[in-house]
Amino acid sequence: MIAVRPAIGTNRTLLGVAIFIASESIFFLAIVLAYVAYRDAGLATAKATLDIGRTAVFSVALFGSSGTMALAARAESGRWLAATIVLGAIFLTGQGSEYARLLGEGIGPGSALFGTTFFTLTGLHGLHVLAGLVALGALVAANRRRRRAVHPVAWEAVGMYWHFVDAVWVVVFSVVYLGTLL
Repeated sequence: MIAVRPAIGTNRTLLGVAIFIASESIFFLAIVLAYVAYRDAGLATAKATLDIGRTAVFSVALFGSSGTMALAARAESGRWLAATIVLGAIFLTGQGSEYARLLGEGIGPGSALFGTTFFTLTGLHGLHVLAGLVALGALVAANRRRRRAVHPVAWEAVGMYWHFVDAVWVVVFSVVYLGTLL
């Protein structure tokens, strides 16, 4: 069964989520701009230590999770939602392994300007992914308990947030990782 999708302009919940996402977008824009402003000071370290190929693999999992989230919301499917959670968890695991590798090389949040800006930007994104995974988990649990009680607006709101997290990573990956190739 395909549910009627609520509209942002007529639904207070979705409007609230949209306003929250807009404020978080400004927040991330400020942090990305700070990274860009201080990029040159840490560029040599970034080029020497970031593993673009490996991170790209984990990024593909996050990018793919937007597709599974769209399918989950459209069909109100717990299975697609579970796939989204798995892909998001793969991404976070990859980010954690990247952090462990960098920390092992002596690069940390307080080690130098690159470490500070890198860990701030990617760490805040990782926290947003974690918050999204919690929201996805809550939606899975609610859907399992009483499938018909979960309103379409819940699927839409969680989906909006998850797509936002994905879109932010497109920017962060492009600026931080692909930016080292320029």
